[in-house]
Amino acid sequence: MTSWAKSTGPKVGEAISGKGRTIAVLPIGATEQHGPHLATGTDTMLAEAICAEACRRRNVLLLPSIPYGCSYGHSDAWPGTLSLSPETLTTVLCEVASWAIKANGIDRLIFISGHATNGPSIESAILRLRYEYPQARFATRGLWEISAEALRLYTLDAADIHANIAETSMMLALDPECAEMEKAEDVEDVTIGLVWRYPMPAVTKNGVVGRPSESSASLGREMLDAITGDFEKLLEQAEHEDWPEIPEPVKGGKV
Repeated sequence: MTSWAKSTGPKVGEAISGKGRTIAVLPIGATEQHGPHLATGTDTMLAEAICAEACRRRNVLLLPSIPYGCSYGHSDAWPGTLSLSPETLTTVLCEVASWAIKANGIDRLIFISGHATNGPSIESAILRLRYEYPQARFATRGLWEISAEALRLYTLDAADIHANIAETSMMLALDPECAEMEKAEDVEDVTIGLVWRYPMPAVTKNGVVGRPSESSASLGREMLDAITGDFEKLLEQAEHEDWPEIPEPVKGGKV
């Protein structure tokens, strides 16, 4: 059993009890505009698909995905975006994690985000959760942070990732109906080397950053397989990682 949402309560309890240490993965996406060609749920669907397959391979519990993130950068320039505030997202994550820990016995939780600006809220949640549950362990990764290869694939055409080759190709492989390629319009990343950070309407006219017109389902499948495989390895490492040993002070050492 890997899917919490598709399991009964007793099955969830059976999966957790007796293991000693239990890992769960929480995918966090977003619902936001992805240009004229790509589905607004892209970030959620990619996070959920990659997490679901990696969790299946490792028999790790998969929590229900959170489909809303912090998407303030998209403002209301284009239709389709639904956003939580940074504070609300942090609160939601803390409350979900608290129930997973206190009511169900999870003691290791990995947050996987499909949307970059969820990051500060997730980090804030982890700071609070580590304080409130010192016996538990927490980690977070964006899909592009799972490995060096994941970052390379995500940024083939743009460092500022949004509706680009990577996201469009993976959605073509995952659900072709979510990518209307006849409407794909390329926009080069103009943020490279800049000091300030800008909202989307300041850097793109159509909500896209990158070259989605060069996307393909075959490339998307390669990307999904590579990132899922690397996440599987990360989960395996996490399963075997124990608390770090604190070194003894050196006697007679100089201060």
